Amino acid sequence: MISGGGTTADVSSSHPSPPADASTDLAVRVVGMRKTYGDVVAVEHLSLEVRAGEFFTLLGPSGSGKTTTLRVIAGFELPDSGHVELHGVEVTRSPPYERPVNTVFQDYALFPHMSVLENVAYGLRVKGVGKRERSQRAGEALAMVRLPGVEGRRPIQLSGGQRQRVALARAIVNRPRVLLLDEPLGALDLKLREEMQFELKAIQRELSERITFIYVTHDQDEALTMSDRIAVFSNGRIEQIGTPGEIYERPVNEFVAGFVGTSNILVRDGKRYLVRPERIRMLAAGEAGDSRTVGGVVREVAYLGGVTRYTVALEEDETLTVLRQNLETSAASVLEERGREVRLTWREQDASLLDTNQEEEAN
Repeated sequence: MISGGGTTADVSSSHPSPPADASTDLAVRVVGMRKTYGDVVAVEHLSLEVRAGEFFTLLGPSGSGKTTTLRVIAGFELPDSGHVELHGVEVTRSPPYERPVNTVFQDYALFPHMSVLENVAYGLRVKGVGKRERSQRAGEALAMVRLPGVEGRRPIQLSGGQRQRVALARAIVNRPRVLLLDEPLGALDLKLREEMQFELKAIQRELSERITFIYVTHDQDEALTMSDRIAVFSNGRIEQIGTPGEIYERPVNEFVAGFVGTSNILVRDGKRYLVRPERIRMLAAGEAGDSRTVGGVVREVAYLGGVTRYTVALEEDETLTVLRQNLETSAASVLEERGREVRLTWREQDASLLDTNQEEEAN
């Protein structure tokens, strides 16, 4: 059943074991999934595989299909076509409570009249687990999410980050094999969200032998920080799957390059190349550079504390963004760079060729 107002989906303990010949390396396998809402195609012929024990992130803008994919895996939505396997067992038409998953949403939906311990143990109580065992398991789950000693408090007595940890503890106390997280940090302020990213990744490492994490977000920094692998979504399709390094340093097309990080797109000899801002060095007008060097004028300067972002208009009627660390400069000195003639240079290996054919086929 769904407990806590939709925050976690509690799982039946009687889920069938996978067949002997099932691959134990895959926690989730989605094949040829299509999902529509009336005339709107949310997901189109989508396939992906998530390895057991990894932190896998579905990343994309609003309406790209990532949350629909998560809901189909959870069993909250039925696909129009295709199928879903969890640890080798097909569950496409199985209800959520028969799947070895729990889901954590952005809305914590904790019961205000219950203590923290009672909130965490609620799913165990519904499943008929004895009071002593559910109290012990709830306490262990709270310790796992770094919240010991708050068992007797009410949710209103906790901070936003603490309430999110309680929701996470309530999900993992049921010992799911797959934990689905739908933008669970979205309601937190920036500093707390960044702290929780590292905490969540640390918790995932501790649980990786037992639980696979599938995480939905539109925040590129969040995805790069926590993920083992990332699937980048656009218009109901997956544009690229890879490690954070592969996605950032070698995006397959212009959409991925533009969505994940700031990108400079250069057209040379009919081909489109990506150069990241931090890979470009900015030199004085007469200074020699690497094999790729162009001249330009600094049009805008944005001082960001640790780094400064420069917008440089090139002689070829192009504009590039450059990032420089403020190692020996001050806010006043960097602002004086506006209007200065400069030379921009980068190494040949730092220019990544984009696959324009893939974009044309997707369109």
